[in-house]
Order: sequence, then C-alpha cells, then structure tokens
Amino acid sequence: DKEVGCESIIELSTLTGACMISLGKKVCGVWTSDDDLAKELETASKVTGDKSWRMPLEKEYNEQLKSKIADITNCGTRYGGAITAALFLQNFVSSKKPFAHIDIAGPVWD
Repeated sequence: DKEVGCESIIELSTLTGACMISLGKKVCGVWTSDDDLAKELETASKVTGDKSWRMPLEKEYNEQLKSKIADITNCGTRYGGAITAALFLQNFVSSKKPFAHIDIAGPVWD
C-alpha cells in the first residue's frame, strides 16, 4: 500500500476452505473492520450478483496466532479457521488503511 498509494486494500484468496463450511459454494466471506469499506463491498456484491456475507473479526482469536518460535503463526486451532486466517492477513497491512479479506473458496470453484 505504501508503494502504490492506494486508498484501501481488498485481498481475495482461498485460504482455508473453512469459509465453505459456513457459507457453502455460492457465497464468499468478507472480513473487514472498516464499516465504510464493508458497505462498499456489499453494494458491489448486490450490483454484480456475486453473493457475499460479512463475517466477524473476533479479535480474541488473535491469541491463536501467537508463536513461541516465530513472530506469528499462520494456523489457529481447529475452530474459527476462517476468522484466524483473516486476522493473520491483517498483520501485514497498515492499521491506518481500510482492509478487507474476501474468501472466495466456494464461488471460485462453483
């Protein structure tokens, strides 16, 4: 974000497959702590017909990303994997920049 001077960052990926357990193959999950960005993405979803659902960013789950060896681990416990994946990604983006992670694991293969 520093190199290109973007206003916000929207990242799309198929990280864990855990999102498909919650939302199935037709709906992608959206994680963002920025309400304005969430509204923009919801509008885009409605306009394009690409279904999405905003998911929680449970800050308490950051505890699962702590590591005794590394700065951070990319795996939480078995539960809440889609949330911990989104929280993991947030560690690499400025907290001053609106950021959204969109898990497209279901729709990308459907």
